[in-house]
Amino acid sequence: MFNSLIMDLMLVVLIGVASQWIAWRTRMPAIVVMAIAGLVVGPIFDLINPQQSMGELYSPIITFAVAIILFEGSLNLDFKEIKGFGRPVARIVTFGAFIAWIAGSLAAHYIAGLSWEVAFIIGGLFIVTGPTVILPLLRQARLKPRAAAILKWEGIVVDPFGALLAVFAFEVIRFLNSEVTAKAMLLFVGASLFSVFLGWGTSRILGTAFEKGWVPEYLKAPILFGLVLFVFVLSDEIMHETGLLAVTAMGMTMANMHLTTLEDIRNFKENISVLLISGIFVMLTASLNPHVLIEILNPKIILYVLAMLFVVRPLSIWISTIGTDLTNREKTLIGWIAPRGIVALTVSGYFATILLENGYKDAELLTALTFALVFATVVVHGFSIGWLAKKLNLATPEESGVVLIGSTRFVAELANNIRNVGHKVLVVEDSWGGLSNARKLSVPTYRGDILSEHTGYHLDLTPYRYILAMTKTDSYNSHVCADFTPDLGRDLLFQTTTHKRSAGQEFNLATGQFLFTPNLSIHELDDRMNQGHVFRKTLLTKQYSYTQYLRERDDRSVLLYIIRANGEMEFYTAEKELKAQTGDTIVALSTLNKTIERTIDRLEEKNGKATMPKEVVETKFLEDPPNEKPAIPGETPPKIMKDGVT
Repeated sequence: MFNSLIMDLMLVVLIGVASQWIAWRTRMPAIVVMAIAGLVVGPIFDLINPQQSMGELYSPIITFAVAIILFEGSLNLDFKEIKGFGRPVARIVTFGAFIAWIAGSLAAHYIAGLSWEVAFIIGGLFIVTGPTVILPLLRQARLKPRAAAILKWEGIVVDPFGALLAVFAFEVIRFLNSEVTAKAMLLFVGASLFSVFLGWGTSRILGTAFEKGWVPEYLKAPILFGLVLFVFVLSDEIMHETGLLAVTAMGMTMANMHLTTLEDIRNFKENISVLLISGIFVMLTASLNPHVLIEILNPKIILYVLAMLFVVRPLSIWISTIGTDLTNREKTLIGWIAPRGIVALTVSGYFATILLENGYKDAELLTALTFALVFATVVVHGFSIGWLAKKLNLATPEESGVVLIGSTRFVAELANNIRNVGHKVLVVEDSWGGLSNARKLSVPTYRGDILSEHTGYHLDLTPYRYILAMTKTDSYNSHVCADFTPDLGRDLLFQTTTHKRSAGQEFNLATGQFLFTPNLSIHELDDRMNQGHVFRKTLLTKQYSYTQYLRERDDRSVLLYIIRANGEMEFYTAEKELKAQTGDTIVALSTLNKTIERTIDRLEEKNGKATMPKEVVETKFLEDPPNEKPAIPGETPPKIMKDGVT
């Protein structure tokens, strides 16, 4: 319908980004939403056809996108982190990938009816399990740490190498078919080695320039973007198909240089990759011929997909992990979960074009074959991973851990207090200096941006149920809660109240629940800490009810959370009025003087007289703090350290 190139480009970007947003809101795999959107505007209603409107630009755009996507994947390959997962990961990404290549190629030839040449090329590509789809599935299923780690790292490590294996197979087959001479094959090997050296050398030079300050901050992302394309094009001009190898080597080298500016680099590639993945996926689906949709229903393609699901994947995992410490339950789960993602689809479209140009007519089936496999794995694995994990006892039990995001003293002290009552905590902050308060208390920390895709790769949030966004930036707190709403639900997301900017006005930024009663901003809470306020725990008994506690509590105290008799935790918020019962413990932020006075009153009630003057009690609290066990029924004396903080 639309014949304008500008209109098609605009619609591709708009539909791609809108699909990502819809997927985020509905908790559906983004690849499914983008594919449906592309099919609707493309072959179904014939609104756009990017391949026709873009003409000769279509193939270079796809090629550049694949190069950047592969660079993105390889930029996460830190070998130190991979080594930490031991033999199972090493065996799966090497021996297991080889078995999957051979078995997948045999299935493509004997079941799908592809020629040996095309079968071995596509078999190499289909070893990938894309991180763009596996990570959301892992967050949804809440697997136990080891199974989740193996699936995550397999996706990250194998993803960049699937296309490289397909390139290698393509060149070897051309050599075996005498389409290229031995000299040409040696030239390809030499060009491949040169491409690795080019990627490695460019990363080393660029990393040194970044570290020595030869490149200003505002130019780092543009220069990196330009050099990725330069390395890809130069290598590809010397020898076709080696550009992918060059950008992969470039990303891997940069990942293992451990640059101090690597976070900024990752932010660049995350933003550009999301835009490219969204646009390219819509371009591919919208450019499909309607007959491709019919071909997906081809019995041969259906049988091939079933073979990949029930034979090839389990076979590669069970054989490759022989002799490792993986249990049969872990092998069963890992052998079932292998969703293919955007990289498989984009690269297969690239190879379909190349193979058709080289006379392989059966390559016409590649697009339909890849779409069928991608859709089947994403949908089937997406709906079955949680159920299967529970059946195999590989899902984590319902945890009550807390992630606190912020760098202030109050955040660190609250995390320490929650940890002391028996719940797992983690303080997240994107600067090392900002974590100093938490480190002083030996509270577990993670340095990184909680909204970063890189954090999603490296931080396991499975043990944590609640997220408390408590930074000094209200808009950031709201963005954190909005970003995690589809995964956790709003009931488990909290933020400190937004502070007023002018009289009578307050920013309406809340997407999480406002914390505590009364609702105070993080600035006000920090001020209370600096004024000497302390955390106070009060156990409710039959003799000391919740009503009595509320009547007698300090007027300036802040109700933080309740520890239920069964150990569960609930935070006070502005939206929900909590009720406490006998056996529950109230945790509040109170003034030090009021806490001491309350302790004296309870001692007098028990003994019928004052046991010691207030000054003596205060000295005893500061110099010889009592233990955690309540000395008086109904009251837990605070454990006060030298700085006056419990």
